[in-house]
Amino acid sequence: MKDVVISEDIKYIGADDEDIDLFESQYSVPNGVSYNSYIIIDKKIAIMETIDKRKTNEWLNNLDKALNGKTPDYLVVSHLEPDHAYNIGTIIDKYPNIKLVGNNKTFAFLPQFFDIKDLDERKVEVKDGDVLDLGKHKLHFIMAPMIHWPEVMMEYEETEKILFSADGFGKFGTLNTDEDWDCEARRYYFNIVGKYGMQVQSLLKKASLLDIHIICPLHGPILKDNLSHYISKYNIWSRYEAESDGIYIACASIHGNTFTVCQKLKEILEEKGATKVVLTDLSREDFAEAVEDSFRYGKIIFASSTYNMEMFPPMRNLLMDLKEKNYQNRKVGIIENGTWAPNSAKCMKEILSTMKNIEIMEPIITIRSTLKNSDIEKLNELVQKILQ
Repeated sequence: MKDVVISEDIKYIGADDEDIDLFESQYSVPNGVSYNSYIIIDKKIAIMETIDKRKTNEWLNNLDKALNGKTPDYLVVSHLEPDHAYNIGTIIDKYPNIKLVGNNKTFAFLPQFFDIKDLDERKVEVKDGDVLDLGKHKLHFIMAPMIHWPEVMMEYEETEKILFSADGFGKFGTLNTDEDWDCEARRYYFNIVGKYGMQVQSLLKKASLLDIHIICPLHGPILKDNLSHYISKYNIWSRYEAESDGIYIACASIHGNTFTVCQKLKEILEEKGATKVVLTDLSREDFAEAVEDSFRYGKIIFASSTYNMEMFPPMRNLLMDLKEKNYQNRKVGIIENGTWAPNSAKCMKEILSTMKNIEIMEPIITIRSTLKNSDIEKLNELVQKILQ
């Protein structure tokens, strides 16, 4: 892994995982993921998070190198998910006098993961606004509940103006991966944190009062330049606003006939001047990408074959996942297909009706098995409404 430089006193001790196939056993990560951990060397030494079990040995080697014979005083536990907290027990065994820094929810959940017999004597419980004095460096604690677990907290180091942001501002991909931040950070955000926009907005208000020069997340690169760009993206995402001009067509097609209709819709849209039209086959698209694009664009077409008097399962899965993630503030078109009893539009509307501020554009289009010339007139009507 390439060297990661933060400052003279604050070192990166995390690791890249290039071999993992699924993050949280569900999200494809073709470029792997990083597990970020840091250490602050001062009169008092604080380790900022441990690491996933997959990279324990590499992390311990990095830790030993950074300590150079010194003994750490504190382990700050910002988030208890095992990809960050797995080695808490390892650290206690290695450094029996180390103190654990967390909040009341941290210490309520901690016994579910570890049997720490002297926890009461070992814990340093903090709340919002508390400060841990390490010497030259001082950590201000910021509670960030539900971003994306109840115990999550962040730390602002006042001397070097660093925000340790837990899962906030994270992304998929190893630190060795050379790729655009926005794309994989967006996919990460909406699939991991997306449900909790209100909580992210609350955090951004707190962050706006801080002079932040560096953001150190638990996944993805350390952010040093153009921080306003990353904060702006989080502001858009957490408000559930459309980020990009364009139209997203999400298609669930059994034998390809519904997909043919969507291809024709895309063709008409582009002929009429739409500059960005994204069409995806939900049966083959990475599911997390489909969620990401559904949030990215302001106008969405959901097209589904009828299946067992319901919608085709890939469409149902997408809509239910969007509902779970608080999907809102979108203009939506609906296309259904069926041979003897088209019913998917009714089913899609039932789920969409439970979401906030969803405008369904007319006409709702019903296709009988295959695209016909008479259907093209209806597609043109929908295109006119979409492009208004």
